[in-house]
Amino acid sequence: MAGPSTDPTILKVARREIPLVVSRNPRARRIILRLDGRSGAVRLVLPKRTALREGLDFARQKADWLIAQIDARPPRVPFAEGAVVPVLGADHVIRHLPGARRGVWREDGAIYVSGFAEHMARRVGDFLKAEAQSEIAPRARAKAAVIEREIRRIGIRHMTSRWGSCGSDGALCFCWRLILAPEAVLDYVVAHEVAHLRYMNHGPRFWTVVARLTPDAEGARAWLKAHGDTLLAYG
Repeated sequence: MAGPSTDPTILKVARREIPLVVSRNPRARRIILRLDGRSGAVRLVLPKRTALREGLDFARQKADWLIAQIDARPPRVPFAEGAVVPVLGADHVIRHLPGARRGVWREDGAIYVSGFAEHMARRVGDFLKAEAQSEIAPRARAKAAVIEREIRRIGIRHMTSRWGSCGSDGALCFCWRLILAPEAVLDYVVAHEVAHLRYMNHGPRFWTVVARLTPDAEGARAWLKAHGDTLLAYG
């Protein structure tokens, strides 16, 4: 598929301006309009010879549906004083202690942040990424040892299209927002990617390995399907 347009395309409907990510797919037989549940982007996919004007007309016809989908998205939760953020599924309240000298730490159901308020969001984000690293890396290496495989490296980063990945070179990568999910869900995603070190597919043998590495794969998959998009609302 051709890449998205680099120029912003704005759809104006019902006194609202909706940014569109426009791309062309030579194999597409019709115009496709969808809301990306993870990134929140509105994507307009056009067949090769379809004019942008025609695509925008199509989007306007679907305006009621599109606005309903956008409004149904979970509200954003900034990393700010008083915000409630889950860590391994348990709610924590962000508390600003500007005079403290401990940096950022987690204690008794709170995330405490020292320093200037304007740095709070970045510092909380960095803290959660470090928490994700410390939680995920040991699990991944322990699970890899169970199936007698080696991990080349483990990366924790911002990802919107998937929760984890496994490269053919043995490198694993995980979305840092997994630290917000219940522990069983994080454990499942780690097991899923480690299992790919043995089978780079989703065949029966792969799922047998996943079941060996985590106790409730089905329950965790169901949770991600129902609630995974909510994790992207934080920060």
